[in-house]
Amino acid sequence: MRKVLLPLLASLAVASPALANEARVEARGGVFWADGYTQDSYGVAAGYDFDLSETVFAGAEISADKIADTGTKVAFGLTGRAGVKTGDAGKLYVASGYTTETCTNCDNESVHLGAGYEHKFGKNLYGKVEYRHFFLDQNRPDGNAVVAGLGVKF
Repeated sequence: MRKVLLPLLASLAVASPALANEARVEARGGVFWADGYTQDSYGVAAGYDFDLSETVFAGAEISADKIADTGTKVAFGLTGRAGVKTGDAGKLYVASGYTTETCTNCDNESVHLGAGYEHKFGKNLYGKVEYRHFFLDQNRPDGNAVVAGLGVKF
């Protein structure tokens, strides 16, 4: 097994500098809704994308989002994403991950699944729009969110 893995890791290490791997941070805001309840939300995120080829990428993100309502708290998320580059400036992706509970007296942590589009403006600035569906348990209705973000890449 090591005879296969070590050369593979070495080839990835040599190939990686030629690809445009990038770290990013962003601020975002949007709307959350579930079963007749609608409220605005805001948050921040930081992530890193790895180029798998010239057009395919994968990445990871940590986030902190707050539904702007009394009795809610900051929900932390860990998300993986993968997608394709659409030209020189765009990225179309799917995302999935885990989100901690969103309210003070509830246990509604969830798995989320979504999709988004990110577009680069200039060298380091980007904007994005993303949809997420939150699969809640304990007989609670699932939730949804759409956010728009503005960020910087490094």
